[in-house]
Amino acid sequence: MLDEVLAGLAATPPRIAPKYFYDARGCELFDAICRLPEYYPTRTELAIMAAHAPAMAAVLGAGCALIEIGCGNSAKSRLLLDALQPLSFVAVDIAAEQLKASCDVLSQAFPQMAIGALRADFEHAVAVPEGMLPERARRVLYFPGSTIGNFTPAAARDFLADWAPLLGRGGCALIGVDLKKDPARLHAAYNDAQGVTAAFNLNLLARFNRELAANFDLAAFRHKANYDGAAGRIEMHLESLRAQTVTVGARHFAFAPGETVLTEISCKYSNDEFCALARAAGYVSAAVWSDMENLFAVHLLRLPD
Repeated sequence: MLDEVLAGLAATPPRIAPKYFYDARGCELFDAICRLPEYYPTRTELAIMAAHAPAMAAVLGAGCALIEIGCGNSAKSRLLLDALQPLSFVAVDIAAEQLKASCDVLSQAFPQMAIGALRADFEHAVAVPEGMLPERARRVLYFPGSTIGNFTPAAARDFLADWAPLLGRGGCALIGVDLKKDPARLHAAYNDAQGVTAAFNLNLLARFNRELAANFDLAAFRHKANYDGAAGRIEMHLESLRAQTVTVGARHFAFAPGETVLTEISCKYSNDEFCALARAAGYVSAAVWSDMENLFAVHLLRLPD
């Protein structure tokens, strides 16, 4: 983490990888974000899964091995597992405490299912131990929560392509995708009135103070999120409120008033745009499920047999 944070702060413009949001406090704050009235993605995706998980299971077929990346609190996993009843389930996440808690809950709910927990950084394809995946079972990658939007489109294409060898011929991917919509609605979702998203963003600095011997003054930075229509993405930043120098480890970083550190992007797609991205990664679109307002979609992609 120290090496990546130092490299990111030294970049032009400065940036921090969003995976570092998810310490224990960050997970708590993100769960709170998901319950906010302005934050539509979680409740919309949950409604899609509740309505269409049986149809997804029917297309995927029985006897699958399901690999979920970014399992979070497992609420969406539960709906899919109920419908699909896979032979095995492997949960992959970078947040160790939440990963263990989620898998403990799922193990109690599905005692007959082989459940594995794999703590890993899923920025790239993860080497899932073969013992976690039954032989000859169709492999299905489940990536909910619109986390695919945290990659640029080119990086998202490469990410999907990197998973193809593990999924194998006829393997599938079920991906949550946040759709393009009124910028005002997007702005509200990332700038909530209660300030929970701001606390989530600033918690990065508190984590670095605690774990990387940094001396960020949290009161000297503020949360800033805006929608870039040309790029089709939300950008989340931490903005310096004054001229200041911050120490991280043994390095010093100067910030001018108004200078920002990019902490997250969240790309939004049309369904056609995401299908084109999937084709470029070697997949074909098998099905798309969405809500009535077309706020969010779950894409089922398949690799050729």
